[in-house]
Amino acid sequence: MALIIQKYGGTSVADAERVKEVAKRVLRYKKEGHDVIVVVSAPAGTTDSLIKRAYEISDTPNKRELDMLLTSGEQISIASLAIAVEALGGKAVSLNAFQVKFKTTEDHTKAEILDIDTELIEEKLSEGNVVVFAGFQGITENNDITTLGRGGSDTTAVALGAALNADEVEIYTDVDGVYTADPRVVKSPKKLEFISYQEMLELAVSGAKVLHPRSVEIAARYGINIHLRSSFDDSTGTIVTDEKKEKIQWKK
Repeated sequence: MALIIQKYGGTSVADAERVKEVAKRVLRYKKEGHDVIVVVSAPAGTTDSLIKRAYEISDTPNKRELDMLLTSGEQISIASLAIAVEALGGKAVSLNAFQVKFKTTEDHTKAEILDIDTELIEEKLSEGNVVVFAGFQGITENNDITTLGRGGSDTTAVALGAALNADEVEIYTDVDGVYTADPRVVKSPKKLEFISYQEMLELAVSGAKVLHPRSVEIAARYGINIHLRSSFDDSTGTIVTDEKKEKIQWKK
């Protein structure tokens, strides 16, 4: 039995049908005997809509209140997915950053993770639950809600992987891995089986919207392999790892 952390982006939970498909995938892992933690983003377009709402009200919205507003999107996703898992006969519980004591700095809209109390997550896993956790958000020492910046759900998933010593962190998006060029633009690019942390970080920093740079930094620091996969099929994606592991795996 392994501990698997899966992260699903906004397109993967964009509507009720997509949420149901994610629930089916999650339960396949659970039925194989694995413990599963699922980190989800807000439904596609929700965060942009909430930001627009804030700036329609004020040209300079208070950042604390902006974080309070934006984190509502992820709570829609976690509750929806937990409901979907249970509708399919599974057992699930949704948790947010406040419940888990997912501590961050006080830098609203761009907070950095300080500490994660894993006790409640481990308790819920031991009870047989799929744990559905809200990505992108944290809390300060004073229990104010913070956000980790756009793309922060990737960081949440990898940080949980490090804190819980997970066997695998899977990041699901609308593409099935890292390619030599954008497959949505270039015809028949080559998909990479492996990519090093450094190469992935360079791509992320240069603007490639595959992984949040901070998530790659955490993965490299703690030796967490990230498996980039598509939420629309079961194909093997691209594994982000260190160069030594990459060479060893390629020889097999």
